[in-house]
Amino acid sequence: MDVDETLSRYSDLCYGTALTVYVLAMIMFLAALASKRQVVEKADQLVGAGGPTPVTAGDVRTPGKLESSGKAPLGDRLAKMAYGVVLLATVLQIGSIVLRGFATGRAPWGNMYEFVSIACAAGMVAALVVLRKREYRPLLGFVLLPVVVLLFIAGTYLYTNAAPVVPALKSYWLAIHVSIVAVGSGVFLVSGVASILYLLKLKYPNPSDKFWGRVLQRVPSAQTLDRLAYKTVVFAFPLFGLGVICGAIWAEAAWGRFWGWDPKETVSFIAWVIYAAYLHARATAGWRNTAAAWINIAGFVAMLFNLFIINLVVSGLHSYAGL
Repeated sequence: MDVDETLSRYSDLCYGTALTVYVLAMIMFLAALASKRQVVEKADQLVGAGGPTPVTAGDVRTPGKLESSGKAPLGDRLAKMAYGVVLLATVLQIGSIVLRGFATGRAPWGNMYEFVSIACAAGMVAALVVLRKREYRPLLGFVLLPVVVLLFIAGTYLYTNAAPVVPALKSYWLAIHVSIVAVGSGVFLVSGVASILYLLKLKYPNPSDKFWGRVLQRVPSAQTLDRLAYKTVVFAFPLFGLGVICGAIWAEAAWGRFWGWDPKETVSFIAWVIYAAYLHARATAGWRNTAAAWINIAGFVAMLFNLFIINLVVSGLHSYAGL
């Protein structure tokens, strides 16, 4: 099937625009965090001068009605606007994926560029759903950081022109296996960021604790971050496992065996075991706090290793990066 070059160009345009808008949203979230810090410092000054005591919400200090105009604090307004900007960028990125599919007449995840795009889109959709509450929205700025980096790498170093897939990938299992694994990987990204912030929050619990203490003062409590990480893994773990099972079925149809310890298969299995260990640790007394969080981060690192090192460095039957 011939590639529709016009739709391909529109897909690339949507991708580049989405990346730009993601960067804008990330800057807005960072500005919201900075604004919140200024408001809290102002509240501290008022308290020191005998002014009203700021209201506390969890471990996040908010100044109550410091703004005489009755408007929401600037940081809240910026976070609300940034949430809408992220939503727009996610729609643009999904549009890029859909246009790529129509341009090539196949499932639009046949190489690393396309896989990273759909994984990041899945991660952003999950983040928009999980972090939709106002008090959670500052976390989107931290989720956007790895998403922007991954999309930049994919768009510059991993980019592949729209084209039909190699014969080995011409199967309906491409649409099933890869899409499930990509969605699971994207949700794992949100969980990994939550666990990293959880550990930082424990290490720097006070706003006066150097740089991270000031940055994390508007982030939800450590317990909330731990729950978010756990809930997202609970959703992504069976999804990723289903993707691995679908891959094994496809392998039997394509190569005559369900499992051959190919590097991609091996590291995928290792990542699955690590996340299984995280869920077990999360339910085991003595492992529920930092130890479980480190296991979750190890799983996230294994996913990144599987995506880049295995696809680009190690040769195997899954070497379909398109580069």
